[in-house]
Amino acid sequence: MQTVRQLTELREAIGAYREAGESVALVPTMGALHDGHMALVEAAKRAGSRVAVSIFVNPIQFGPNEDLAKYPRREQADSRMLAGAGIDLLWMPPVEVMYPEGFASKVSVSGISEVLDGAHRPGHFDGVATVVTKLFNQVQPQVALFGEKDWQQLAVIRRMVADLDMPVEIIGVPVQREDDGLALSSRNAYLMPEDRARAIALPRALGAAERTISEGGDVEAALAQARETLAAAGFEVDYVTLTDAETLGDPVPGRPRRLLAAASIGGTRLIDNIPVA
Repeated sequence: MQTVRQLTELREAIGAYREAGESVALVPTMGALHDGHMALVEAAKRAGSRVAVSIFVNPIQFGPNEDLAKYPRREQADSRMLAGAGIDLLWMPPVEVMYPEGFASKVSVSGISEVLDGAHRPGHFDGVATVVTKLFNQVQPQVALFGEKDWQQLAVIRRMVADLDMPVEIIGVPVQREDDGLALSSRNAYLMPEDRARAIALPRALGAAERTISEGGDVEAALAQARETLAAAGFEVDYVTLTDAETLGDPVPGRPRRLLAAASIGGTRLIDNIPVA
């Protein structure tokens, strides 16, 4: 595995792949890697002849009251995991390389980025779209893989790629879960034991709502019950909602639907989602 931190080194490595006619599959991450990230890596191995992983804790997607300072950083452990997984390239730029002095540009995807998490975290998806655009320009992948746990992020990136004619295939990888159903997330490490035990209410509430809706039950009643279940477990609920899976707008008959939720417990904000038949 080659680890690079400067653009000149990265361009040399990517240039060599291109000269050899090899395709590149990119897995963008913010580090603190877990089995969910490793599922992305395994999918990337099937999608490209070379696998590149980026680790960059992107400051511009964090709000002023969010957890940038305490976001877990485990470069050595992450590097060992990726080397063991057999990736080809680890792109780990410092902040001054990604955002040099005078940096003044922003990529914004209107509409789809303004609802749900976008409404609760203003500017978050501008930060995501900007850094992903930079990563695509830097690594020049043919394929990029993102986890479906961050469903809105995936939808925003797909919209951006389509709108800007970016020559990158976007592949979503299904949510990876703990044995008890909790979605894998780097932020799970923040949970105190008692909060971790109660956090299982999130996937269970979504599962119960999905069953009710799929069986033709009242949608609003199912969503209200999910919110009540989460509140009873100690969550502060931001949203539990049913949307069109692609646009994140109101569901449309005959189109795929997605049930999405965001809620905080013990000061840790968790998100989850599941498809609805």
